[in-house]
Amino acid sequence: MTTAVLLLSSSVTFAASCCGGGSAGSLILPKTGKKVVDVSFDMEHYQGKWDANRKYIADPSADNLNQYRLNLGYGQRLASNWQVGIVVPYIWNDNQFSGQTTQSEGLGDTSLSFWYEAFDRVTCVYQVNSLADLKPAMYFGGSLTIPTGKSAYGDHVSDDYEITGRGFYRFDANFVIEKTIYPYTATVQGSYGKHFARPINQEYGSPVEPYTKRLGDRKSLSASIGYTVFLEDLDTITLTTAFSKLKEEEGHGADTDSLAIEKQSVALTAAYASPDLTRVYKLSWNHALASNDRGMNFPVTDIITLGFSYAFN
Repeated sequence: MTTAVLLLSSSVTFAASCCGGGSAGSLILPKTGKKVVDVSFDMEHYQGKWDANRKYIADPSADNLNQYRLNLGYGQRLASNWQVGIVVPYIWNDNQFSGQTTQSEGLGDTSLSFWYEAFDRVTCVYQVNSLADLKPAMYFGGSLTIPTGKSAYGDHVSDDYEITGRGFYRFDANFVIEKTIYPYTATVQGSYGKHFARPINQEYGSPVEPYTKRLGDRKSLSASIGYTVFLEDLDTITLTTAFSKLKEEEGHGADTDSLAIEKQSVALTAAYASPDLTRVYKLSWNHALASNDRGMNFPVTDIITLGFSYAFN
C-alpha cells in the first residue's frame, strides 16, 4: 500500500465549472464565489497491483485491503482573479492480509494551493455567436504537499499498513483549462511536481545508516467530458466521465519506495448543484484499469467518493 498514498495529497478533484455548478469537484471557486467549504469521504478498495514489468497481478481472494479518507477543505478568494485553498485528510487503514488483520488511522498529508484565473468574466455560454464565445476558463497555480501523515521514515510506523503519508514535501505546478457550451463541458487538467530531498535516519521505526532521499518528479494529466441537465427550478445534474494518467520517475534512495510508478484510471461522476450554485453534492467512482500495460509498481484500486461543497460570501 505504500505507493497508494501518492493520491492522498488531495482527494479533491481540481475540476470546477467557472459557473460554479456541477463538475466533479471543487476547491476551485466559481468566478462569483468568495469562500467554499468542501467535505468528502473516500472509500478505496485494493484489487491488486502492477509489477515492474507492467503486468497486472490480482490480490489473493482471501485478502481484503481498504483505506478510508475524510477530506476537509476550505477555499478563499483573495482578489478578483486569485484564490487559495487547503485540504486536510484523515485516514483509516483496514486490512486483512495473509490471515492477519491490521487497522490504523491518522492524519494524511496536507495540501495548500493557490490559483490564478486567466479570465475576467464567466466563460460558460449557451451558444456560440462569436470567436470570443469560444474562450475557455483557464486556471494556473501551484500546490504544496506538507508531510503531516505517518510515513515509513517516522516514529509511528512499523509496516506498510500503518502508512498515511509519504514523508516528503512536494511542490506541484498545476493548470486547468475548461470550456462549457451548454449542455457540454470539456476539461483538461495537469500537474508537474517536484519532491524536496530530506535526510533519512530510520525506516519503519528502526535506525538506518543516515542518507539523503528524494522521490522522483511526478506528472499527471486528465481529460473529461461532462453533460449538464437543467431541472425545473434551474438546479442542475452534471454527469462527467474522465480519463487520467499518473507517472512518477524513479527517485534517489535506498528502498522500493523510490521505484518509478505509473497508473491509468477512468472516473464517472454525478454532481447536483443548487440553483444559486452555493451547494454541490457529488458522487464519483474512480477505477484503475486492471489490465497489463496500464500501470507500473502501483496498486490497482476502486475509489468511491461522496462529497459536499458549500460556497458562501
